[in-house]
Amino acid sequence: MSLSEYEPPQPVVEAAVRIALAEDLGMLGDVTSIAGVVEDSHARAVFRSRGEGVLAGTACATETFRCIDPDVAVTWRLSDGEPLSAGTEFGVVEGLTRSILAGERVALNFVGHLSGVASLTRRYVRSAHGRCRILDTRKTLPGLRALQKAAVRAGGGYNHRDSLSDAVLFKDNHLTVLGITRSVERARARWPGRMVEVECDALDQVLEAIAAGVDRVMLDNMTPEQVREAVAAVGGAAAIEVSGGITLDTVSEYAATGADFVSVGALTHSAGVLDIGLDFE
Repeated sequence: MSLSEYEPPQPVVEAAVRIALAEDLGMLGDVTSIAGVVEDSHARAVFRSRGEGVLAGTACATETFRCIDPDVAVTWRLSDGEPLSAGTEFGVVEGLTRSILAGERVALNFVGHLSGVASLTRRYVRSAHGRCRILDTRKTLPGLRALQKAAVRAGGGYNHRDSLSDAVLFKDNHLTVLGITRSVERARARWPGRMVEVECDALDQVLEAIAAGVDRVMLDNMTPEQVREAVAAVGGAAAIEVSGGITLDTVSEYAATGADFVSVGALTHSAGVLDIGLDFE
């Protein structure tokens, strides 16, 4: 992936930052800085990592300060996707002190959260030892999906569907209506060219899905032994994705089964925040 592939779409960045600044500044703005900082005071502040991880979210930080004050200069020494260690200085902000203080928390919230997503993703990718691709899911924070999925890419992972429009994925609730074979037939007729995937929790479902001609089978909540059996039964007729409660302790074993993908909702719904500071000099 190129560095540009780690960046979310700019309109999404702008919309997310506008919402974040509106809730943080309130009706009157930063009343503390207005009272305690003289109007023409200038400052220089450094983004510094306080832990080990992977950088993400720089576009959101840049946009935050641009919205506060276009004259604030933000310079990045590192790009999204690059590793961070405790003490790493990876960006500099220069401008009016009031402007930097007004954008500080929103910028740190974005960079800390998105770097946390990228950092957790990198841990899963390393634990898989290159045997399969690590995918995210749609279990994202409302309104932040494109930002979180960009952070997953920065961590070395790959994106599953961005939205319900991107691919056909029949899960158990869908299949209660028509079953696997008929559902796949209708999907092929209505959406030719779209990827069709079926979630299966038993080998007989896997075999039916393969017979129906799916592109990918999702093995849900299966043990590694069951996954190996399914991989052997599929024999390369479709791609295989493994999903359901996979952790850092178990991802290596699942990656060794021969599956093509392991999807992990925790990348986006349970990632911690990477501790990052904006230190004034």
